[in-house]
Amino acid sequence: MDSVSPLEQALHAARALVLADLKAVDVADADVVSLVEESIASRRWWVEQWPEGVEYVTGLVAQDVKDGLLERYGRWPLCPVCATGDPHALDVEPELGADPHWVCSEAGVVVAPVGALGTVAG
Repeated sequence: MDSVSPLEQALHAARALVLADLKAVDVADADVVSLVEESIASRRWWVEQWPEGVEYVTGLVAQDVKDGLLERYGRWPLCPVCATGDPHALDVEPELGADPHWVCSEAGVVVAPVGALGTVAG
């Protein structure tokens, strides 16, 4: 049996983490899961072209899904930290880096690592 390549490991991890965040806020329907799969396919090609970017895959997939949801459905994920003001989405930081987190740019706080939105009381 062949071992799974680092690229496939990173793609599987990214898929699992982003799906966990989608499920945590109850938006993991079939159309949304399709956005994740589209991003995974796109990022597979991207990392094949630039193998050093493998550690950035999770943040990029999270950003792709966030952007896709904005175009089709609206902002995601909504900030669970700010109780006042207009609802706003969290951002992924670093934009291109390892260990991506969801952050509230308005409050200037880290909310959760990508994949851990379910651990945040909102």
